[in-house]
Amino acid sequence: MDAQQLLDVSSNLLMTGFILMLIAIVPLGLSVKSNKKLFGKLGIVLTYVSFTLQLGYFITRWMAVKHAPVSNMFEFMTFFGIMLVGGFILMYHMYKQVSVGLFVIPVSLIVIGYGRVFTSDASPLVPSLKSNWLAIHVITVAMSSAILSISFATGMMYLLKVLDVTKKTISSRSLEFVLYCLIVVVGFIGASTVFGFTTEPVTLNYVDIQGNESTVIYEMYPLIVNENKQQVGILTISNKIDAAKLNSIAWAFLVGTLLYIVIRIITRKSISQLLKPLTKRVNANLMDEISYRAVVIGFPLFALGGLLFAMIWAQIAWGRFWGWDPKEVWALITFLFYAAMLHLRLSKSWEGEKTAWMAIIGFGIIIFNQVFVNLVIAGLHSYA
Repeated sequence: MDAQQLLDVSSNLLMTGFILMLIAIVPLGLSVKSNKKLFGKLGIVLTYVSFTLQLGYFITRWMAVKHAPVSNMFEFMTFFGIMLVGGFILMYHMYKQVSVGLFVIPVSLIVIGYGRVFTSDASPLVPSLKSNWLAIHVITVAMSSAILSISFATGMMYLLKVLDVTKKTISSRSLEFVLYCLIVVVGFIGASTVFGFTTEPVTLNYVDIQGNESTVIYEMYPLIVNENKQQVGILTISNKIDAAKLNSIAWAFLVGTLLYIVIRIITRKSISQLLKPLTKRVNANLMDEISYRAVVIGFPLFALGGLLFAMIWAQIAWGRFWGWDPKEVWALITFLFYAAMLHLRLSKSWEGEKTAWMAIIGFGIIIFNQVFVNLVIAGLHSYA
């Protein structure tokens, strides 16, 4: 097969795996409500098949593009989502907790769906990325980040289990806010998909911060713009700010908030209240143990890929081990956060709810590092 045929095969494998993951949520959910083990086994089998198909996507795309397919936002987020499922499978073999998949798989679907917003076109590598360290460094970072992110899912399960979400406390409100943020991401995916199928991109001419004539393409209808000759947009802001990226964030919150409000109105319950029954049979102490174990496994792997391998590659590509690039700084922050989390767990006995909240914060740092730093903050690692 030629490169284009391999790309078509990889795309089909990814889509089939995505659909099977979506279907797997049904038997996994039924396994929580029923005493029959058949539902849980069916959900696990579908998860295994889905994961195998997604690995097939990764291998065939690698064969087509002739390098590790982790060089742009679509490829990285897709692989990150796949590794989330791989992380669940690893934890399932250790603890046999089917219910964890009911929370990990939706997060994986959101991550992969987010990756699909960006172009999936295969493009040649820039010279600095033409290295075997691309595969070694980025794949290790994605795998370790995914394993660390398992603690986010089990932390959420722990909090849903132990908190009285009907009461308006700081903890219950914070948990609801985290769930609202996930819905905002779903809103972004939905808005991007709808605009992609129904409208043509809008190209605007504007004067950038250096005073040069520039153009910018809006994939979603421009609500927020820099000053432009077409007089398009509802809110005009300074050209010191990237209006196109801010416009995408605005649409995400607009659609996500609307979706959140609709769910609240229809169900007359908070998202936390809707999800709490799914943790009825969950052992809170076991979820706390899995959160800790995920960090114990993921932390040294992240130190290896996110720092050591990264510094070796930086020395080869740029002639220095460390340069305080934004991505390097946030990788260090991620490392220090999880180091502190383990220290507090072992020396101060920070267990239970404290571990759960730190796992959620850690996931937020990972997403900020992999998404916001890549897209918004200019640096040597910026892509998409």
